[in-house]
Amino acid sequence: MDAAEVFELFRASGAMLEGHFELSSGLHSDRYFQCALLLQNPRRAEQLAKALAPRIPKVDLVVGPALGAVTWAHEMARALGVDGIFTERKDGEMVLRRGFRIAPGTKVLVVEDVLTTGGSAKEVLRVLGELGADVVAVGSILNRSGGNPFEEFGLPLYCLAEAEVQTWKPADCPLCAAGSAAVKPGSRTGTVGSSGAAR
Repeated sequence: MDAAEVFELFRASGAMLEGHFELSSGLHSDRYFQCALLLQNPRRAEQLAKALAPRIPKVDLVVGPALGAVTWAHEMARALGVDGIFTERKDGEMVLRRGFRIAPGTKVLVVEDVLTTGGSAKEVLRVLGELGADVVAVGSILNRSGGNPFEEFGLPLYCLAEAEVQTWKPADCPLCAAGSAAVKPGSRTGTVGSSGAAR
């Protein structure tokens, strides 16, 4: 599956929105990728995971941050033939809960559906580091960061497509300057799209 096919799946599922959005990073953008809509179809989710799986080094476990990457972590784990779990925030801090355990030395793939700054995945890396896990790589459907946010950790990033999307700090946003109000899509506060956080 090439990048053009990935973007076609985004379009066909209504998962690529245009407008004025506030992302989870706090930045503003004229485009938003709602992976909850992309992954709501099991066959489509399976197709994407099977396309990425051959590129991933051998791992024992897949871990993604809730809420956005729960489905994607499950599908990647299924495609790789390993278990898949997720971290979540408690009192604002990313933690491992629900009885999930990770033994020291476990080879882990960290996944995110869409990468903007990589902030959530970096929080997962912190949790895994404290547990003594051996993170092998990060995997994503779409990378809109403009590079590899995990170079500082010495980790490779594997993704199915990359998107050049303009983002601005709120004070520099031309859409705000034109009088448009930013929308926070997803389940946290907004009403645009379906469940998931703004990307």
